[in-house]
Amino acid sequence: MKRGKKYKKLTQNLDKSTSYTLSEGIKKVKTLSYTKFPGTLEIHVDIKVPKDKDPKSLKGAVSLPNTTSTKDVKIAVFCTPDKEAEARNAGADFVGLDSLIKEIKENGPHFDVAIATPSVMPKIAVLGKELGPKGLMPNPKNGTVTENISAVVSEYKKGKQTFACDASGVVHMGVGSLEMDDEKLEENIHAAISAIAETVGKPYDQIIQRMHICPTMGPSIKINYSK
Repeated sequence: MKRGKKYKKLTQNLDKSTSYTLSEGIKKVKTLSYTKFPGTLEIHVDIKVPKDKDPKSLKGAVSLPNTTSTKDVKIAVFCTPDKEAEARNAGADFVGLDSLIKEIKENGPHFDVAIATPSVMPKIAVLGKELGPKGLMPNPKNGTVTENISAVVSEYKKGKQTFACDASGVVHMGVGSLEMDDEKLEENIHAAISAIAETVGKPYDQIIQRMHICPTMGPSIKINYSK
């Protein structure tokens, strides 16, 4: 991959082998961002996946303690007609079933989160090609298959986010704006790591092989993570 002049300048004196504590790392990453807009702090956690589990089966969700952005999260709810009013009143942007399925088949998904009631899951299975690759298929593991539509829509509108492990065993997650206080970013990272550990089913110190943090645009640094 070719790197631009700004990236090369930032990494000229950066020792990639150095490990930082979390608090040190957050301060360092803020100096490595070269965007003109407020970037996002990202974490990339290389997990020791249990032998009896497929990395891609490890999925979860987390409500970070500190708001990460002002982005308006678009939510689609797949449900039967008797649940539509509840979904709309909770703030869902797209609600329905057959007509919503048809719209997505024709034009693709245009939302950030999909929520469904258990009874309609067999029907929306036809959207596997449209929703699956984007990580949008409702899943009980992250709470997006539920009867309690209003509560779940509210959680995601307030910033709850899903995460998943990729095929190589790495979880990638945005944990806040670089404009946020260091302490708030640190709290968000601790919450994210706790959620990942809960999803894997083991303490964090038994599953983290490597961990890096980086800005949206800029080099990553290695973190020697501990609570």
